[in-house]
Parts: sequence; C-alpha cells; structure tokens
Amino acid sequence: MKFLHLADLHLGKRLNDVSFLEDQVRLLCQVEEIARNEQADAVLIAGDVYQKASPQSEAMAAFDQFITRLKSMGLRVFVISGNHDSAQRISYFSSLLKQTGVYVSEAFDGRLQQVTLQDGYGEIVVSLLPFLKPVQVRQFYPDEKIETYQDAMQTVLRHSPVEPAKRNVLVCHQFITGAEISDSEEKTLGGLDNIDASVFADFDYVALGHIHKPQKCTRETLRYAGSLMKYSFSEVNQKKSVTVVEMGEKGNVVVHTVPLNAPHDMRLVEGFLDEVMVLPYSEDYVWVTLRDELPPPDARVTVSTVFPNMMKFSILNSKTKTDEDILAKEQMENKTIEELFSDFYRLQNNDQPPTSQHMRILRTLLKKLEAEKR
Repeated sequence: MKFLHLADLHLGKRLNDVSFLEDQVRLLCQVEEIARNEQADAVLIAGDVYQKASPQSEAMAAFDQFITRLKSMGLRVFVISGNHDSAQRISYFSSLLKQTGVYVSEAFDGRLQQVTLQDGYGEIVVSLLPFLKPVQVRQFYPDEKIETYQDAMQTVLRHSPVEPAKRNVLVCHQFITGAEISDSEEKTLGGLDNIDASVFADFDYVALGHIHKPQKCTRETLRYAGSLMKYSFSEVNQKKSVTVVEMGEKGNVVVHTVPLNAPHDMRLVEGFLDEVMVLPYSEDYVWVTLRDELPPPDARVTVSTVFPNMMKFSILNSKTKTDEDILAKEQMENKTIEELFSDFYRLQNNDQPPTSQHMRILRTLLKKLEAEKR
C-alpha cells in the first residue's frame, strides 16, 4: 500500500498582509498530480490544515475541494488537527465522513483513533492522534503523573492497543526531540513540548506534522513531511516536498520524496542598490537588504519596482551595524515631515533619535520654505 504524507498546509496564511491562498491552492493541485503519478492509495495529512482556529471561508472551501478531488481519484484520506487548528472544527461530521473513506481525528477520548486497512500483505492499522497538551490527557487519567508532553504521549500509547506484530502507522502532530525547527513554528519555553522518538518504537511509520522542514527523526520511517510552502525567511533554503511511503510486508517500508514547486519562491536578496536594480523582475516573496552607506530616502519604493512582493526591506552598513527592518506599518504619505526625518536619521545613526537641536533646525528650515511657498 502506498501513502502520501503531507502536513502543515496552513491554508489562509498571510505574511505582511499578503495572502498565500492562491499559491497554496496551486500546490494542492501539484499534490493531486503526485498522487496520480505515484498511484497512491491514501493520503495522510498530519495537522495544521488551517492557519488559525477560525479559518476564513475561502480557506475552508479550498480544503473541501482538495479532499473532494482526492476522493474522486479513489483515495482514502486521513486528517488530524494540529496546534493551529480547532479540533472541534476538524472533527465536524467525522462519523459521516468515515463512511466515504475520509477519516478525520475525532474528539479526543484518551486513546488513539484507529482504522484498519487491508492489502495483499494483510492488515495495516492507521492510528490518528490530534495535537495534544498534557492537560487534555490528565482529564482521562487523573491518577497518573502527567506533567510533560512525553508523559502525555506515553500515557495515551500505554492505554491504546497497538499490536507490534501488525503493520502500524501513526499520524500525529508533536515536537520530537532533536528536530530542526524554523521561525514560523510555535515554541514552548524550555522545551517542555519535546517527545523522545523512542516512544514510537511499535510503529512501522510515523507521519509527523508541526515542524516545517522535511526531515527524518532518528530513523527513515519517523518523519516530518514539512510545510506545504515556505512560511518564513528562516525556511528560504528548505526544499519543500511530499513524502511517499510504500509499505510492503512487515518490516519493509520504502520512503522517498517528491519536490513541490511553489508559484512564488521565498528568498533573500542582498547587495548595493545599483546591483539590486539590474536584477530580473520577480514576483517572488523577498527580503531585500541594501549595503549602501547612503541609500536614497525612497530606496524601498525604488526596489519595489523590481520586487513588487517584497516582504521586508533592510539596510546594513557601517552606521546601522545590524540589519534594521524599515517596513513601517504606516505608509510614508501618512507621516509628517518631522516623523520622516526622524525615521531617516535613526536609520543612518544606529537607531539614535535626532536631538532637540536637530529638530529646531528642521522646523526653522520648514518655516522658511513655507514662507517662500516651496
């Protein structure tokens, strides 16, 4: 049996007020094409379907259409809720959906939700476990000591029947110790959400969600599929993909990945203004850093003619010392001349504000210009 493993769709994600939904829909179409080419039997979606617990209607419609198309291809679909999702929304109509071959994580009752599939080698048990916090598990096992995420996971697995002799697949959304994280993932202070990979020893394949970089954890068959696309500039060097899992007889699991190609890449651009302005026009999502010692005040606007989807703009030179994001929340035209002067002065002087003497000189000059009707 062949599975496609993906996770962290984050449908409806926005960055700097730019919606990624159109790109996400096109990537979901790529997933469908991969499923067709690979002749997959089922799709595992390991959480964070949506960017937020109350997703906009467009994001929900995109996911509904995606699942509908997968079903029209004859695939079974398994979906769990992640930390960004509302578990209640994901589990809505779960009893009805399972009759169609779409299995979504139901309201947590203290145990794994399990579905048994059949192929030429016998049974495959697919276990679903939505994102959990220790407090949720303590409700069902008040007499057990459950303080950490590891305690919670071990308790759930201990109370769920997992037969090691069978082929077992687990779909879950947690942070495994040692996984390489990105800036766009939520982190828990002190690493309290860490779970050791050893607790999953009874599973032939563990389909993980939560971490955006595709990677294995201790073994090839315990993997993060990674996010659907790049969601932060810490991910610019990552290669997004879909994981393909082919299960033969017990002990025979073959894994490979198929790359995803986003309509717009996310990347870093750095150099002097003259160098940046001769680069090819691109609608990629970029962070531009200029190295000029004296960039013109309208440098950001100038650069945006080459990179209209510029997400961040910084200047790094001997005066600023460190890169300083100057994408102000307010548009330049909404600021007074004094505010613009102050912003520019801080940019050129290591974030030091202009003195009262500077401002007096500025006001004197402005009054003179106004008197001259300039």
